[in-house]
Amino acid sequence: MVLELWTSVSNAIAGLTGRKETPLIGIDISATSVKLVELSEGSNKTLRLDRYASEPLPRGAMSDGNIEDIAQVSETIRRVIAKSGTKIKKVSLGMPSSAVITKRIVLTGGVSEESLEMQVESEASQYIPFALDEVRLDFCVIDRAPNFTDEVEVMLAASRKEKIEDRVAVAESAGLKSVVMDIDSYAARSAVSRIIAQSDNGGRDKIIALFQIGAKLTNISVLLNDQTVYEREQSFGGNQLTQEIARSYGLSFEEAEFKKKSEELPDGYEEDILRPFLETAALEVTRAIQFFFTSTPYNHIDQIYLAGGGSVLPGLLDIVASRTKILTEIINPFKGMELSPGLREKQLHSDAPSYLIACGLAMRRFD
Repeated sequence: MVLELWTSVSNAIAGLTGRKETPLIGIDISATSVKLVELSEGSNKTLRLDRYASEPLPRGAMSDGNIEDIAQVSETIRRVIAKSGTKIKKVSLGMPSSAVITKRIVLTGGVSEESLEMQVESEASQYIPFALDEVRLDFCVIDRAPNFTDEVEVMLAASRKEKIEDRVAVAESAGLKSVVMDIDSYAARSAVSRIIAQSDNGGRDKIIALFQIGAKLTNISVLLNDQTVYEREQSFGGNQLTQEIARSYGLSFEEAEFKKKSEELPDGYEEDILRPFLETAALEVTRAIQFFFTSTPYNHIDQIYLAGGGSVLPGLLDIVASRTKILTEIINPFKGMELSPGLREKQLHSDAPSYLIACGLAMRRFD
């Protein structure tokens, strides 16, 4: 088995397909769409947002994070590349957290890279429920092990070969070369950490809860000093609202999704359909917070960030803040970046929360 060294960012791991190269674009393949972000270095070493674009995926192209139709996903990637106008062919892709096994292990330090790789391979079989020849395995050294001067703490990560190969295949079919394979939750954390760093005192010692509300799932991460102290996934997302719109007005799912986004719905929609959904969403958030309190030593949260397509629903921010009594904000992963002259700030403000993972993937260019 070949071990491929992951390139690590502070407190993050990545690289299942090998070492990064620059420049590159970030492409997030989610359950319902493909999103692209291209970043470059702006003035005064700030980041510059050059391009971003999104294209919807046909229903059934993805299922539970797996690519079901390579041709449809590849065609969607080609469309999003054309829409964005990017000329970059190297790409950073993401893997859903559920498809990657991660484990912190302690190994003998002060040895060559080859010796460390042999140790990782030897230890990996204890933590991976598959034959090692069925997985792509990688690792990065995090730090010296606590209280030991001759040992190091290593983050081990592994995923089934076919899951990685499917993503590589769709990129290649679209004319791209995948040079980094990150984990979605790590990519999101990289983007969030950049935003937290812009807050008072760099967000030091603040407990931050991130709720990524997608089409089918809500991913919850709680961060403290750039470390993830809690993660959970809940079966709740914007598709539930779309399905209720479709049922109530006799529409197809696609028609209901279009009318939801364009806000072309009959009088009474906000009170009869949207409001109950927002109440349910707020309840999901408060339940997740209570579960965090009962599952960890922590008993408070300093700030909530909302992300994902579902986060921009009218009224959601206010109802979550009201129910939780916690400072709540819809995250903009492009905050503080220079913007290409061709970008419209008003549209970007609306779109930005959906691009958290894609932004984190694009940031791999600067590791």
